[in-house]
Amino acid sequence: MESGELKPEEARNRNKLKESKPYVYEKILRLAEKYKRGESIAIIQFQYDYRCNFKCEHCSIKTFQGKETKRSFTIPDVKDLFRQADEMGLARVTITGGEPLVFQDFDELVAAIDPEKFYINCDTNGWLLTPERALHLKAIGVDRMQLSIDSLDPAEHDAFRGAKGSHARALRAIDAARDAGMDIFIQTVVTKERLHSEEFRKFLEFFNNKGIGVFVSYAKPVGAWEGNFSCLVDKEDMAFMEQLEREHKVFTHLTPGYGLKMGCISTKGMFSITQYGDVLPCPYIHVSVGNVFNEPLKDIVSRALGIKYFGEHVDTCLIAEDRPFIEKYIEGRVYGKPLPVPYFEVFTEEDRTITPFNLVPEVDF
Repeated sequence: MESGELKPEEARNRNKLKESKPYVYEKILRLAEKYKRGESIAIIQFQYDYRCNFKCEHCSIKTFQGKETKRSFTIPDVKDLFRQADEMGLARVTITGGEPLVFQDFDELVAAIDPEKFYINCDTNGWLLTPERALHLKAIGVDRMQLSIDSLDPAEHDAFRGAKGSHARALRAIDAARDAGMDIFIQTVVTKERLHSEEFRKFLEFFNNKGIGVFVSYAKPVGAWEGNFSCLVDKEDMAFMEQLEREHKVFTHLTPGYGLKMGCISTKGMFSITQYGDVLPCPYIHVSVGNVFNEPLKDIVSRALGIKYFGEHVDTCLIAEDRPFIEKYIEGRVYGKPLPVPYFEVFTEEDRTITPFNLVPEVDF
């Protein structure tokens, strides 16, 4: 496929968006040019609230929970944040947590983001996604559900997620979302061992046969899995994953999309904003490049792009595969500190962007 050419499914989704959310559609059309100019076209992974009804084995935000004394987002804060994001030309948001469907103010949250201006994806474990709730979510402007399932075996999934019966409820949630006319894909955590298992191949076939794509989240040595390096993939594993992508409807954050081969999408294609306003270049790199309660989002994103790992092309997953990066920056400068760690405690002058897209923002280390 030529650079800039859309896959058939991407073209269909874009045409559907043109009908349902024309303003968002126009922003999406401009993303490729923004990227070529060296601008972030990020999906905002919005960790609005860390409350959750599960206790997952791999929970990446475990150490962020329970900090009630820190300033957290209010609905007016959300409105201001997404006003700034819209002015930056950003078009996509994933509401996450925690578990978003436990949020008492979920409807107000969606309204504050403004579904007329953003394509809204929502993470969920599926426990609370009933047919009635799915219809309601569709009606208020949520476009797609990102449902976590981690094994075809109910007992294995339930143990991994710390909730008995969660596998059965997740499968029912698929039907609820589809019956409501919502887009859906499965997100699944893959360790080095699971990637090569027969279970994983059957997992892909099971959901693909239902017409559902699978998003693979490689295991990361952070949160509850801090120091768990045996679960990490290497370059050979990632090459194997690329082969699976040719055979199945499965993708990772490294998969080229919308005509762009971005490599690592940290900051360029995704960044996270915590419940406490910190901007992280990646959901799993627990380094704050600034706080939206203290300065404009555009300045924070510009600063992040001034760090070479986020402002230059990186053809791997830094936090799942790049062991030198993990050893130097995560083990050496993040582990053992209160999270998120300020960027100037992690990156130094030697980490300044040298050959970015077309942009060389100043960064104070």
